[in-house]
Order: sequence, then structure tokens, then C-alpha cells
Amino acid sequence: MSDIPSISDQAILGARGPKNRVDPNLPYAWLVEPEPTASGNVEDVATVFLTNRECPYRCLFCDLWKNTTDERVVAGAIPRQIDYALARLPPARHIKLYNSGNFFDRQAIPYEDYSDIAHRVARFHTVIVENHPALCGAGCLEFRDLLKAGAKRQIPEREERGMPYSSDVRGEQAPQLEIAMGLETVHPDVLPRLNKRMTLNDFTRAGEFLSQNDIAARAFVLLKPPFMVEDECVDWALRSVEFAFDCGVRICCVIPTRSGNGILDRLAAEGDFAPPRLASLEAMLERGIALARGRVLVDLWDIERLFQCPHCGLRRAERLRHMNLSQRILPPIDCDCA
Repeated sequence: MSDIPSISDQAILGARGPKNRVDPNLPYAWLVEPEPTASGNVEDVATVFLTNRECPYRCLFCDLWKNTTDERVVAGAIPRQIDYALARLPPARHIKLYNSGNFFDRQAIPYEDYSDIAHRVARFHTVIVENHPALCGAGCLEFRDLLKAGAKRQIPEREERGMPYSSDVRGEQAPQLEIAMGLETVHPDVLPRLNKRMTLNDFTRAGEFLSQNDIAARAFVLLKPPFMVEDECVDWALRSVEFAFDCGVRICCVIPTRSGNGILDRLAAEGDFAPPRLASLEAMLERGIALARGRVLVDLWDIERLFQCPHCGLRRAERLRHMNLSQRILPPIDCDCA
């Protein structure tokens, strides 16, 4: 693989199509979905997809830029987006604030909004944000402390309004801050070509920093990123998951790399990329759960793209969903296509 050239920001940007139209005062999506907890329970997680400025890192595989703005949103816009989503979501014990980039990039999430954001989500048991390992620093600690302050403010405010506590309000106990970081792959030739501007040492340092400061971590791992063949993709994804657990990560989400961002479509036409097979995703989840080192999930968004058989695709996807939630390996789906 050493003869494969790196791909520049300019090439990545040049291969893109247009962005989607977004409103900087509204999140571009919101939902609630179940997720297994460390204790073995399955609990609802609210996810708010915040609208904000595009990430400055031009990762080769990323398609999240499609729902971002070109300029920094004004102060107050992010808290309004959170209010809008929470008013429309059912109760949940945990919340993800995903912003298509890095929560602690102050050109994405205005620094002056940190306190208002923390106050709005302080009632949740876990607050999960996404961030590049290089940006894990003082901002993480400040937001962690703001969550603590926000939790303490919940009691007098609710008492003043005559509101009883429900089971999803923590009182004075602060939420657990959790930071989701993209590891992508530990493959020594592939990682540098993803244009992520990160080394494995960077990820290790970020993991150590978060662990030392009582901040949980999860990792995103790609299944079959560009420049990787099918026969090797499960082994490399498993190695990446093991590396993440070594760095203190508690939960790994394995994402089947998908086309559609422009540059990956170009690489596909050149023979340097193809999405993984559904069988590889199944094998990855089975082997990840068998590690018994932490929770391993596979991303089922747009899983239909991986279906090759009209008879078993939906059943295989449902099996993966149950394995995600139970963290148990279930019997394979029988089909004549096997």
C-alpha cells in the first residue's frame, strides 16, 4: 500500500456535491433509540443532531458535512436547537449531542453557550458529545464542571416550579460526560491516508487524558475503510476495537464505510474502495462481543445498502439489532444464499 498517494483537502472538497439546506436555529434531526448500558440494561438515548459550522478536518470518509453551515452559528443558536429537540422527544435517560464534527471546536459550538447547554442537559444520566482526539483538553474539563454546576441548579429550580423529580432526573449528582472519538482504524498504511490528521499516539493521549479526569470515552471504528480488501477488514476492525479498549474506551461503535460523499465514489470507480459485505459486519459484531472487554455495537443506519439477498437481509439486520442490545451472539440466519 505504500505506493498509494495521499488525497488532499482540495481533492476531497472538489469531489463533493452540494450541501443540504439547513436552518442554523434548528437541529437537522433528532431521535430516541435504545442502547445497552455497562450494567447490562437497555435504556433509551436521545440524540440531537446539531446544526453548526462544518468540521475543519477533511476526513476522506466523512459525509457529515452535508448538514453543516459554512459559518459559525450565532451565540444562543445551539441552546435553542436543544430546546426545540427536547420539546419533541420522549423522555430518555441519556443524551447525545452530535454536531457533525467536534463539540469543543469553538468555531462550531460557541464557547459562550457552554453553560446554557450544560444546564439544559444536566438532568440526564449521561451526556455524550463527539470530538477529535486533538481537541480533547481544557474545554472538556470546563464542560464537565459546568454539567456538575447545572445538576446542582436543578433542585431549587424544580422546587420553585413545584415540579417533582422523575426517575430521569439526577438531583445533585452530575451526569457522566462521555466523549466519542473517531479512531477509524489502526492499520498503519490506511490511517494516514484518511486525512484525519491523527496518529495512534494522539488517540492514546486523548484516552489517557479523559480517563484521568473522570470522563468516559467511546470510539468509532470503520469497517473496511478505503484501500482495504474484504478479506482483511474484519481482522483490522477487531484490532482497532482492541486498541480502543486498551486506551480506556468503554464502548466501540463499528461503522460500515459507505459511499456517497463524493471522493469515496471516485475511489470506488478507481477500484480503491467498496463497502463491506453484510457477512463481514456480522462477523465483526460476533468477534467484538466475544472479546468481552466492553460494549461493541455495529451501526445499522442505512443497512439496506449491504443487502444482497431479498430473502434474508431484513432478518439478518434484525439479528444484528438484537445482538447490539443484548451483547450476546445469536444463532445465524439460515438462507439458501449462504
